[in-house]
Amino acid sequence: VQLQASGGGLVQAGGSLRLSCAASGRTLTTYNMGWFRQAPGKEREFVAASRWSAGRPYYVEYADSVKGRFTISRDNAKNTLYLQMVSLKPEDTAVYYCAAGVRYPVAREPGYDYWGQGTQVTVSS
Repeated sequence: VQLQASGGGLVQAGGSLRLSCAASGRTLTTYNMGWFRQAPGKEREFVAASRWSAGRPYYVEYADSVKGRFTISRDNAKNTLYLQMVSLKPEDTAVYYCAAGVRYPVAREPGYDYWGQGTQVTVSS
């Protein structure tokens, strides 16, 4: 499966962005889907992940740092994963990656086999 992330940009603190991850080659219903991010000088970290069954999300997990502010979702018709981000903070500045995989735990990188190229999110104070 090929993943193409988009939607990043420059936003002021308190603002919102929606990231998209368009998939091709396989349907997203086959995979656990996740978002990770990497800030300058830091290791890549988990942001959010979910798995769906029968067209509905049945497992969703978020990093503590984004709970209540970020929402992971999917459009099956478009085979696209989203990350809605609100109340953005300067510490959310990072390159955001989407990923697809079949292993658990979904909060860890080894669970994923396919990665998008990343999209830059910059939050100014």
